[in-house]
Amino acid sequence: MFRKLLISLALALPCVSQATVVEFRTVMGDVQVNLFDETTPETVQNFLDYVNSGAYANNIIHRSEPGFVIQGGGFQYNDVLPLDAVPTGTPVVNEPALSNVAGTIAMAKLSGDPNSATSQWFFNMANNSANLDVQNSGFTVFGQVLGDGFEVLQAIEALPRFNLGGAAGSAPLRDYTATDASNSVEPNGDNFVIINDIVVIDDATVTNPDLVPVPNTLLNNNDSGGSSGDSDSSGSGGSSGGGSTSHWLLAMLVLPVLLRRRKQ
Repeated sequence: MFRKLLISLALALPCVSQATVVEFRTVMGDVQVNLFDETTPETVQNFLDYVNSGAYANNIIHRSEPGFVIQGGGFQYNDVLPLDAVPTGTPVVNEPALSNVAGTIAMAKLSGDPNSATSQWFFNMANNSANLDVQNSGFTVFGQVLGDGFEVLQAIEALPRFNLGGAAGSAPLRDYTATDASNSVEPNGDNFVIINDIVVIDDATVTNPDLVPVPNTLLNNNDSGGSSGDSDSSGSGGSSGGGSTSHWLLAMLVLPVLLRRRKQ
């Protein structure tokens, strides 16, 4: 039901529809995202399957790297710690047709495995095309932020970050201080950046016909395919050209989030 009619675009792109629009309903404001149903059909369908299953309800933004990306889709906060990992299904095929420019959303995946994306995604907070369009055979951009949604993301990006262990090594927290951390105060629902839900608000055939996504023109010119080498979840391994932070961030880091349990 999510396949759309095609409309022609410039820049030698395949025909695409600016179609399904979803809304990320966060505690810091709503972010609307236009999905590229026709350009990245498998990725969009995979994402919508998680949306429709309710997997993204009570999700948190578990990583923030200012000037690079913010990442979510992997963990839920259900009023108690540790966080619950989102159950994942079959990985989706990589579809790196579009460029990782600022304001786009793309799929996170395992290092060294282009076709390993499941539930986790990230918003590009800067133009990351030079690195992410080629690293690990390119990261699949499947949507673009609309309206003032990027301002909401920037507010999240500006929050202080804390190492909560595991995949939440740079988690943005609200109303939480270094003193709280040093005193082993557990973060709670008032502190996490929680996504209350992600919902489809428009599934019309064409919703934003003037929206022209930027094509990935770098991947085919990269002989190595942008492999991320032997990096692992700890952030070691060689850089692919985008700096050590950008190199390891986008692995999904499927290890459990190791957070201190509430003292009895």
